[in-house]
Amino acid sequence: MKAVAYRSSLPIDDTQSLLDVELPEPVAQGRDLLVKVEAVSVNPVDTKIRKRVNPQGADKVLGWDAAGTVVAVGADVTLFKPGDAVYYAGAIDRSGSNAALQLVDERIVGRKPGTLDFAQAAAMPLTTLTAWELLFDRLGVPRGSTAHSGVVLIVGGAGGVGSMAIQLARRLTNATVVATASRDDSRAWAADLGAHHVVDHRGDLVSAVKAVAPQGVDYVLSLTHTEQHFPALVELLKPQGKLGLIDDPATPLDIGLMKSKSISLHWEFMYTRSLHHTEDMQAQHRILNEASDLVDAGVLRTTMRENLGAINAANLRRAHAQLESATTIGKLVLSGFA
Repeated sequence: MKAVAYRSSLPIDDTQSLLDVELPEPVAQGRDLLVKVEAVSVNPVDTKIRKRVNPQGADKVLGWDAAGTVVAVGADVTLFKPGDAVYYAGAIDRSGSNAALQLVDERIVGRKPGTLDFAQAAAMPLTTLTAWELLFDRLGVPRGSTAHSGVVLIVGGAGGVGSMAIQLARRLTNATVVATASRDDSRAWAADLGAHHVVDHRGDLVSAVKAVAPQGVDYVLSLTHTEQHFPALVELLKPQGKLGLIDDPATPLDIGLMKSKSISLHWEFMYTRSLHHTEDMQAQHRILNEASDLVDAGVLRTTMRENLGAINAANLRRAHAQLESATTIGKLVLSGFA
């Protein structure tokens, strides 16, 4: 089967950093689905693993977002059948989605939204799961519209996770949603997705947020540059507030700053359930199905911004380069194997 892989950790402008390869077709067993990959999207995790994990000459396939069609199932599968259209983010300890065929555990797979094509659907799984788990499983933001849910601050609102977090917080809670973005186009994107207020995180973040939320915020989703913003985020959080993060801070965080306010710190790692085979691993199947229903009902929308064309090494190098520039808005997708 066709696939895109890498064999050593190289800068993305090196033509050998990602390669078109031929690999054996995998076989579904147990609870695995064998999926014909129709489209993928690219996330920062792809670039991080390419840089940090050297496969020492072996063909390592990246990719943790896909939409496709089930072509075969393992003997223990109960949730899907051949012919089903699905979308998923996969597992970080298994071969990725940049391949014509992929094995994925049915418990972390959802039904593709019927109103989206494969490319539009492929933009959604990883960021939807990350934003959903961070908002509702980690931070415990109340769902529903019966009572005010406080103020949610989303740092990095125009990125992939931020784009879904804004929608989920605005559509599924009664919270006031404050997002940060630094450029005219990214601010417009965040506002269009539903943020009540969009502020610039490049300057005095405390003053910018206090101008729209004078009493401070109840929840923070810190999606980028946490070490840079950490003192300001602690200052902005109300006593007993909650701070969640997904990035890898470049320097240690002084969590002692949080003590006097009894602020709690929460990590969100979308792969925890699949990596550790937690008892609630199938929660991701439920989340993706619910998100699919919300898309089809017009409540949520895809965050695809650009389709870079066929799934091949050249186009994936372009996608990685754009992500590494740290200026990407929404999601980049690729569809079909040329």
